[in-house]
Amino acid sequence: MALRGVWQLQKLIVSYSDWGGSSKGIRAFMETHLPAFKEKNPQLEVVTELIRGQHPHLKGFYKNHNQRVVCVKNLMPEDVLLHASRLRNALGRKVVKLRTRHVTKHPSVQGTWTTALKF
Repeated sequence: MALRGVWQLQKLIVSYSDWGGSSKGIRAFMETHLPAFKEKNPQLEVVTELIRGQHPHLKGFYKNHNQRVVCVKNLMPEDVLLHASRLRNALGRKVVKLRTRHVTKHPSVQGTWTTALKF
């Protein structure tokens, strides 16, 4: 995703094994979908990395010096393309866990309303 017109994903590393069975989908992705993905995203540096004996994964490096790793073992080529597109569209921010189910600027003084209140 672009933040103020600047794409946040700088580099995408596609790691795969040329021997392992769990890399079958990512090898098919590299043959069919990866060239078109590179053409549609000229701002993105796409690197392929051969790692034998490990499961395949996609690793994205963002402008804010964060990185995300997505395991794509035993996935179909269309699913690998979906994960690569999601990495491209992400801002690269860390996931923040919310402390409450709702976020408000002015929390209730009396507490949160629930259906189990006894009057």
